[in-house]
Amino acid sequence: MRASMWNTLEYDAQWCIGCGLCSDVCPHGVFGQDGGIAILLRPDDCMECGACQLNCPTGAIKVDSGVGCAAAMIYAALQGRRKQRQGATACCAPAQASCCESSQPSCCDNKRCC
Repeated sequence: MRASMWNTLEYDAQWCIGCGLCSDVCPHGVFGQDGGIAILLRPDDCMECGACQLNCPTGAIKVDSGVGCAAAMIYAALQGRRKQRQGATACCAPAQASCCESSQPSCCDNKRCC
């Protein structure tokens, strides 16, 4: 099911096993946990980096990664809002780069990088 009209994020809760990896790797807090499964907290904040999809062991998450970081910033600017939420650190790198090369340690907590 499409989660937002601003990005390509799709999430099917029926496939979620509650591992929490999507919450751990998302630099914008799009996912949270409730009752043993992932929930969408801020689907419009997804910048389509693809980290959640790459780390989801069941394929419950799909996102068309690649240009999302730029598109998210453009949409945010057009709407007059900041894309990055207060206190968040942007650690996502393009899909071909490793988050573990990032200066943000939160990306490497579980050594599963985007």
